[in-house]
Amino acid sequence: MAQRREHDFLGEREIPKDVYYGIQTLRAIENFHITGIPLKVEPLFVQALGFVKKAAALANSELGVFDKNIASEIVKAADRVIAGEFNDQFITDLIQGGAGTSVNMNANEVIANVALEMMGKQKGEYEFCHPNNHVNCSQSTNDAYPTAFRIALINKLNDYKTSLDKLAQSFENKGEEFKQVLKMGRTQLQDAVPMSMGDEFKAFATNLREELSRIEDSKSLISEINMGATAIGTGVNAPKEYPELVTKYLREVTGLDLKLASDLIEATYDAGAYVQLSGVLKRTAVKVSKICNDLRLLSSGPRCGLNEINLPPMQPGSSIMPGKVNPVIPEVVNQTAFYVIGADLTLTLAAEAGQLQLNVMEPVISFSLFTSITYMTNACNTLREKCVDGITANADHTQQMVMQSIGIVTQLNPIIGYEKSAAIAREALETGKSVHDIAVKEKKLVTQEKWDEIFTFENMIRPKFINS
Repeated sequence: MAQRREHDFLGEREIPKDVYYGIQTLRAIENFHITGIPLKVEPLFVQALGFVKKAAALANSELGVFDKNIASEIVKAADRVIAGEFNDQFITDLIQGGAGTSVNMNANEVIANVALEMMGKQKGEYEFCHPNNHVNCSQSTNDAYPTAFRIALINKLNDYKTSLDKLAQSFENKGEEFKQVLKMGRTQLQDAVPMSMGDEFKAFATNLREELSRIEDSKSLISEINMGATAIGTGVNAPKEYPELVTKYLREVTGLDLKLASDLIEATYDAGAYVQLSGVLKRTAVKVSKICNDLRLLSSGPRCGLNEINLPPMQPGSSIMPGKVNPVIPEVVNQTAFYVIGADLTLTLAAEAGQLQLNVMEPVISFSLFTSITYMTNACNTLREKCVDGITANADHTQQMVMQSIGIVTQLNPIIGYEKSAAIAREALETGKSVHDIAVKEKKLVTQEKWDEIFTFENMIRPKFINS
């Protein structure tokens, strides 16, 4: 394989002639064998790096920092990166030392070599377009990396929000479908009072839709960037007008409402926005996992469990027990939620571990957020498509359970009082008789007419106060 030689201050290395990355990317490949997940797996991050380098070149060109022709070639090269043409060249591991320097240099080297090729030069002829002097001009990893990261997060959150909204709508649809299904509500896994299964499923939808506004709140915080801060927030090596100008260009090229931080020193080390976003992801994961627990309980059986609903059968459930079908989709979503909850702790520790003017742990923060958003998006889509949309209700069974339940005695409290209701409940438990037979036929504490008034479908799911 043909090689070219490149150098950095540590020495010289041979690099395959046909690749667009350079010596610093090569060192990162050799140094960081952690996740096995390369940068190219997150194309929105690669795209965002292209946005940052393009906006920087436009700002530097307008300010006359370097030759406009070089800036023009960088812009064109960045556009090709933004389009995804060179995703395969972004190969550094997502978790790395150096606060993201390897990711930033991977982008600088690829864009420089693409620009050189368009200029009719050879890859590595950096005297004509240099990764540091030109592509990284007026920047540091410490502002370029987090800015690109935030742009990618915003775009990634849009897909997640869509998947969560669709899942909520799926539960809403089932709520409408099941609105005439009478069932027993439960507290502490014990019979409580009757309700509509439709209301139960609509509550799942409401529970998830609350998260949509939390995501928007998080996006607003993530939209604050520190471009122009360079190394620690003082703006060393950048023109005075550069921060506002590069932010303006970033808004234009991304179409996002990005804002320049008011205090660039604080913004360069602060990870608070990531902590809040991770907390939102954890909160949603907890909610989705709770709902999956409920679906597993409600579908338990079928003969010896609650058997209120049927989940779509997706695969045989046992290698030894014929006919067994497991709730595999809620189970896999539960496990995804556990990962996201754990990733939140990882991110929390990383955010706390920053020292002085920089948090060097941002790569593991980015890994935690990228994977959590991806996994939650996939989980929401999977739960909707392979489970919720296909749920059916066992309406006759649930109604029978309600009328056999002792819990319905609660609705007699306003008429006969708590003590007499409790006595009926105790007798029903001990003898197996129905509440109806004890209260109406034997003790004659309630007339049949009053019983019929109390225990209509509508009054059981939307109870109004009825007394003697």
